[in-house]
This record gives sequence, C-alpha cells and structure tokens, in this order.
Amino acid sequence: MAGFCNQAWQHTVKLQQAVLEHPFNKELAEGSLSRERFQFYLAQDARYLVGFGRALAVAATRSPDPADLPFFAGAAREAVVVERELHESYFRRFGLSQEGLDAIETSPACLAYTSYLLAVAQTEGYPELVAALLPCFWVYHHVGTDILRQHAESGNTGGENPYQAWIDTYADDEFAQAVETCKAAVDRAAATADAATRDRMLAHFVRACEYEWMFWDSAYRLEAWPTTHLR
Repeated sequence: MAGFCNQAWQHTVKLQQAVLEHPFNKELAEGSLSRERFQFYLAQDARYLVGFGRALAVAATRSPDPADLPFFAGAAREAVVVERELHESYFRRFGLSQEGLDAIETSPACLAYTSYLLAVAQTEGYPELVAALLPCFWVYHHVGTDILRQHAESGNTGGENPYQAWIDTYADDEFAQAVETCKAAVDRAAATADAATRDRMLAHFVRACEYEWMFWDSAYRLEAWPTTHLR
C-alpha cells in the first residue's frame, strides 16, 4: 500500500497544479512579478515564519521518535533565523526599509494560516501537526523545482531573474532532503495511527495546501482587510 504522503499528494493533485499555474508563481518564474507584490509577499512570509517556527518547535517536543527531534528543532531554527536572513537580503535588494515593512499590514490569509498551524499545535496530536506542517516544505520545493524545470526546457538559466535566489533556495538538494525527512516522519506517524487519525491527518494536509495557494493569491492581490474603512 502506498504511504500516507503519496496518497495525500494524489488527493491534492489539482490543487498542486493550481499552485504552479497561479499568476504569482508564473510571473516569479519569468522574473516579471512586480516588486510591490514580492515585497508584500516577503512581509507576510517573514511574519508567517515566526508562527511556523513555533509550530515546528512543538512538533520537536512531541516527536515519539528521538531521531525526528533534531530535524524539527533544526527546522524551527531555519525558519526563524536562516530564512529570515534570505528575506532581509531581499529587503536590502528591493529597498524595503523597516519603516516600509512595518507599513505593510499582516494580511487576512497570513494571519489565518499562521493561526491555523498554532491552533493545530495546541489542540491536535503529533500526527495531525506534522501532516499540517508538511505542505510548507513540500509545496515550496515543488514550486522551486518546477520553475527550474521550466528554465531548463526553455534554455533560460535564470541569471537575469531578480527572484533567482528565492527559486534556488527552495529547489536545492539541501531543501529537498528536508522535504524527504519531513515526509518520512509523517509516513511513520501515519503508519501507527488509527483510521480516524489518518483521516484527520489528511484533512489537515489538504487545508494547509489550500492555505499555501491562498498565501500566494493574497500576495498577488495585495490583500487588504475589507473592514479597513470601518476602523
């Protein structure tokens, strides 16, 4: 029988394709994405990573397999320290000051996704939590590698793409290994779970994939709170 992760991916195949075809990622691949949209995305992602890191830390403390503890603890550090360094390099490159960053309000999609992961961390078990965390690894790697594939097929090296550093980060071998490690942890959790737990794991995996799509869509639309004028 196929492992949980393979089944979950097949269950979301239409959604994964929609992520690849979203205008944000299409324009990112071409290098034509507007600076304003990318800056908005970076501001949201920097805030999301704090919540993501906290949820990863919870997964580390709950892991029944000691071998998975250093992975989730290390991933929490990567989310808060290493990836934020990537963001800060882009802030400098695209002229986004701290004042400019602070002026970008946290979007509804960003707040919803972050709050969702933290809620799962507080109210669900380890299997459900790792299933909810997996899409942030897997979907990003899927997007990065798909863009590199497009470049290879077109003969475009991506050298002139202002977003190439972002693409390379999520398409490289080190990140691919992190994806495989997370998938293995999720598969192990599913293998010893009962049917009801596996159903909840799948529901959380799907919802997190939906939030991934919504996150990019939010950035492309420069999503604002619809109630801003009522404040």
